[in-house]
Amino acid sequence: MDLSKTVDLARNFAVMVRVRGPDPKGMKMRKHAFHQYRSGETTLSASGMLVPDTLSNNSEGRVLVLTVASVVEPFLSLQHRHSIPQDRPELIPGVRIDIMTEKTNENSNQGTPCWLGAQLLSLVDVPASALCLQTLIEASLGSPEHEWEVGWSLASNSNDNKTSKDFFRTQGKLEVGGSGSVSLVCKSLTRMAILSVSLSLKDLLGSNVSSMNKRGDFLLAVGSPFGVLSPTHFFNSISVGRVANCYPPYSSDVSLLMADIRSLPGMEGSPVFSEDACLSGIMIRPLRQKTSGAEIQLVIPWDAIVDASSGLLQKAPQNTVKWLYNQGGRPYAAGEATFTDTDKLDSPWRNKNEHINFNSSLPLPTEKTMASICLVTIGDGVWASGVLLNSQGLILTNAHLLEPWRFGKTHVSGGGYGTNSENFPFKSEGATDLGNGITSIQESQTLQSKVGTVHSFIADTNNYRNIRVRLDHVNPSVWCGARVVYICKGPWDVALLQLESVPDKLLPVEMNFSRPSTGSKTYVIGHGLFGPKCGFFPSVCSGVVAKVVEAKTPQSYQSIQTELMHMHELFPAMLETTASVHPGASGGAVINSDGHMIGLVTSNARHGGGTIIPHLNFSIPSAALLPIFMFSKDMKNLSVLRILDEPDEYISSVWALMRPSSPKVNAMPNLRQSLVDNKSKEVQGSKFAKFIAERNDIFKMPSNIGKSGVLTKGVVPSKL
Repeated sequence: MDLSKTVDLARNFAVMVRVRGPDPKGMKMRKHAFHQYRSGETTLSASGMLVPDTLSNNSEGRVLVLTVASVVEPFLSLQHRHSIPQDRPELIPGVRIDIMTEKTNENSNQGTPCWLGAQLLSLVDVPASALCLQTLIEASLGSPEHEWEVGWSLASNSNDNKTSKDFFRTQGKLEVGGSGSVSLVCKSLTRMAILSVSLSLKDLLGSNVSSMNKRGDFLLAVGSPFGVLSPTHFFNSISVGRVANCYPPYSSDVSLLMADIRSLPGMEGSPVFSEDACLSGIMIRPLRQKTSGAEIQLVIPWDAIVDASSGLLQKAPQNTVKWLYNQGGRPYAAGEATFTDTDKLDSPWRNKNEHINFNSSLPLPTEKTMASICLVTIGDGVWASGVLLNSQGLILTNAHLLEPWRFGKTHVSGGGYGTNSENFPFKSEGATDLGNGITSIQESQTLQSKVGTVHSFIADTNNYRNIRVRLDHVNPSVWCGARVVYICKGPWDVALLQLESVPDKLLPVEMNFSRPSTGSKTYVIGHGLFGPKCGFFPSVCSGVVAKVVEAKTPQSYQSIQTELMHMHELFPAMLETTASVHPGASGGAVINSDGHMIGLVTSNARHGGGTIIPHLNFSIPSAALLPIFMFSKDMKNLSVLRILDEPDEYISSVWALMRPSSPKVNAMPNLRQSLVDNKSKEVQGSKFAKFIAERNDIFKMPSNIGKSGVLTKGVVPSKL
């Protein structure tokens, strides 16, 4: 279906929900990113959807409206606020609920929105989705730097800053002691509200339901960000993205979707549709990682809501066309942080001995590539991503996973990945909790595996602690031990691992060595944010190639086969994409619309205050990885890998974000060290690095809001 037609249909269902009520103490807006407060009355808003007659069992002759419960909960009576009633909830006196819709009857036209009074019928807990969310949160407990918070990042500067920011952290710590507080928070976050409104739209509205969502599927949300502040500007805004992941793993009954979609406060409650205008679910508030500021947008599938609605809602009729995708029951995710007890990493939802089938009615280019992306863990505290290069078990990942100190990363116990942001402007998204004393590269040790003898550049691979690789091409996943074959000492952040035992039916990645076109569609596949204990498969994020940074083609590249790559004077040295990249995704693949790998995810930018900039990221182009591809053919010609170790001043300066015309640039290891040398009196590196360092002062500035909650003089207040 044409996108414009999908948008037109989706707007028929989308509404804005406004709740106004008495609030003499000004407390109802707590934990909300925005509100209106006038003369002792607070107004909140969220998005919502008109439920089509085909999906409703309402017998009162009114149209049902579905939205998030958080918009009405502050106005519940005290009794019903602490105990969700089975029958109709009771509001405090003086509360009014209205909805804004673009369709008021069969003859109305879009573009003429109006307000209609609504009634609250029911509050619905969605236990399946709440349990999924609780499982994700509890998997990260015990790792303070990777705790999760509820809500939008823009809400952290609200008038209730402390309460909002400490909410999930406090609840999570209580959950460790068994209080069940995380369970309560997850129930609240996934709770829905069902309203009714008087409309004569019977038999007019109709929608198919997407019964199976796959990673990489297109999503379209219609919502009203900041809606109550100015409906003229924000009502029924469009946002598009992709399904990044699904939960629980290995289940056909997905109860939670992670969406790679741009959203803003007020869009909770938005209906989410597929490319063919099939209803996928309802958007709720996101999870936000405390340290990185990364937001994970969440969508509750329609069927999960129906199962919990006590018969008020229904699934698509039997004659409704549904999407029948075979995703093998697998969701995905993971991240870059710490975990413990690798023997318990498998999710309780996993089935047994099922080979993943990538055939579907509408196969996506990302599907087959997903099986080539693996999860790499080091010791008991670090993970990142890797790419399977051949059927003999050769894995490509980043060198900073194994030698973080070379890239300005500190040895922080517990999976921290701190870099001196003032001097080093971008962050490598790998692992950090590693041991000391790794020796320099020497050609000696051999690595034994099922494929025979693979010579290694590493003098003592035992220094790299307990490397394990999870392969997801079968169900359940397969864990294998691995050893280091090669770590690049030149300007490229790459390393090679070899599986110690090689499973059958591996699906190596297919590579494309040509220069990607600026603006071409890309997908990033990797294990971002969530750890191995969550059981996720690789997440999918979409974007475009924003920039291709070129360098003079090294002379040594001319000596290897060139039929795979048209050699020119310049070749791509760095890719920048707009896809979302989070910690843990390093070592993942950037693929094109044909499903071919065009780059290796390496790093992304970070504000001086520590907040990651996920849509500003850097990858090593496949053209630069040609020597590794040549080696992967038979894994005998080690000399071809030495091409990557050759120092190159220009390429080193590109990856240091420095101007190539600056004074002589040393080889990469020394260059990296110089950028993080705290003894230097002057901030070194690029102008971009200095800009990021200056932003650090802004993040550390005291708030302009006084103890009384009033802005100080000279600060112009904003409704946003």
